[in-house]
Amino acid sequence: MNGRTLRTAPEAQGSDRGLMPLVRSEDACSPPRWKAGSVNVEKNRHRPRHLEEQHRPLRVLITTDWWEPVVNGVVASVQTLRRELIALGCDVRVLTLSQGIRPHHEPGVYRIGSVSASLVYERARIGMPSSRRVLKDILGWRPDVVHSQAEFSTYVWARRIARTLSVPLVHTYHTIYEDYTHYYSPSRTMGRKVVESFSRRALSAADAVIVPTAKVARLLDSYGVDRPLHVVPTGLDLNKFRPARSAEELEDARALRESLGIDARQRVLVSVSRLAKEKNLDEVLEMVAAADRPDTVLVLVGDGPHRPELEARAEALGIAHRVRFTGVVEPAEVQRWYRVGDVFVSASRSETQGLTFIEAMASGLPLLARRDPSLENVILEGRTGWQYEGSAQFAAQLDRLLGEPMRREQMAVAALEHAHATFGAQEFGRQALSVYQQARARRSPQIIRHELVAA
Repeated sequence: MNGRTLRTAPEAQGSDRGLMPLVRSEDACSPPRWKAGSVNVEKNRHRPRHLEEQHRPLRVLITTDWWEPVVNGVVASVQTLRRELIALGCDVRVLTLSQGIRPHHEPGVYRIGSVSASLVYERARIGMPSSRRVLKDILGWRPDVVHSQAEFSTYVWARRIARTLSVPLVHTYHTIYEDYTHYYSPSRTMGRKVVESFSRRALSAADAVIVPTAKVARLLDSYGVDRPLHVVPTGLDLNKFRPARSAEELEDARALRESLGIDARQRVLVSVSRLAKEKNLDEVLEMVAAADRPDTVLVLVGDGPHRPELEARAEALGIAHRVRFTGVVEPAEVQRWYRVGDVFVSASRSETQGLTFIEAMASGLPLLARRDPSLENVILEGRTGWQYEGSAQFAAQLDRLLGEPMRREQMAVAALEHAHATFGAQEFGRQALSVYQQARARRSPQIIRHELVAA
């Protein structure tokens, strides 16, 4: 495995705390007491559990607050992980939030009831505490590993299920919350202290923590997180992201440019992201204005709450005629928009890895981005793109990319090759599975209790 374990966690102890009164655990040495309306998860078990586990696939429960129909980096990552684990022979189920107060179950996915939390963050939801049938089914299925992908509603479930079944809890830390303090704190310093304390306490329950980059590992280390940290770059299904090659794809890219009023002689700088303050798109507008290249057009693919401010900023900088806003783009259509670009640009500092950077490279686009530690293994200076630290660097590097067609083509090829060599989905699945195996190996043998789940 390429992941780096920074610390070794103490062996976790089994506990059923937190699931009461939903779960009633009996003493390990006494026979189970049958109760009306209860289901014993040990019923009909004909051989010792360790023997059964040797003859069945590894069962992995993935818990996440974000799932379809929401479109974001976490959803893309979890969907890829689920698909790759299944390809590796695992039995995978997902526990997530429904889009309403009623829980429901679809093949391989449990949805617990939830209410909107959009006042805090767009499309966010808070899970309801009581979904007993979901809980009963999960405990009866008995996962071998619980892998949580969010620190809020479903993390509570993940922690409790892992404790009750005495199985490892692995957690992926997706978000650098201190870059989102403007949503909940007027003070960035105070907001960082809250994030530091919250992250340390939340992750204390995990047997292992997966982070996508060394930047995030160093951040959690500075917070005082003492769990084993594994650097596992998020993999993507890169087959759907590729440069326009066929006559049909080339014509589609031309038609998209034409729909935005972009002349065939103009060069396109493309950025794909949610239009939110933490994406620092104001700086992208400032860089484009300072570069002062009338032959360029900036295309911002996506939508979000910061769009009115960005439109006003473009007007103030005198470049509104060279900025295009696409609005909401369906996930299946995003790859088409990369193909209209000549260069991918970004000034975001809130990325844990930057999945859109990888998608752009797979689409054959060189990168020009604000210098950030999360891009250490993404942007190979002078090969797949450049990182800038001010308007002068941005303008100089943009001139090199657009003024030397052969160099830009070489970088486009290098970017595509680097994306496929480093960020493929299969390696992502293999490394995650390795983390599970290490977490299971660290656990001491646990006494198996007979558990009763309220009907």
